[in-house]
Amino acid sequence: MRNNQIYQATFQTRSKQLGSALSKDLHKKYGKRSVRVIEGDSIKIVRGEFKGVEGKVAKVSTEKSSVAIEGVKKEKTKGEKFDVYIHTSNLVITSLNTDDKLRVSKLEGKDPRKQPKVTHKETKVEEETQKKEMKVNG
Repeated sequence: MRNNQIYQATFQTRSKQLGSALSKDLHKKYGKRSVRVIEGDSIKIVRGEFKGVEGKVAKVSTEKSSVAIEGVKKEKTKGEKFDVYIHTSNLVITSLNTDDKLRVSKLEGKDPRKQPKVTHKETKVEEETQKKEMKVNG
């Protein structure tokens, strides 16, 4: 069983294993304890050699169930630097990458299929009306 869960896990299972705890303020905001880590999330390391270090997620490795963080590197004896991969259970997410609207709607507990679809034309029209209002008011 352990081999199936760790070494022979499916992609979906591996993806779920890449979850990390949310900080206290994000936990209160979204009502969730943990979420899957993606590139662009700001995190804080809470265990291990790099404890206390904060940074952004640079790479996510599903094979290692860990992430590489910007600024966290080790040096080889010849002076070459390489990324250190840290397991997601040793991290706390301090701010989320909100580029993916589907992820945000899932976190907020909304059904993404029932959200009104906004086209690029509608957003451009809204931006133009906002600019006109700014010129009139400003």
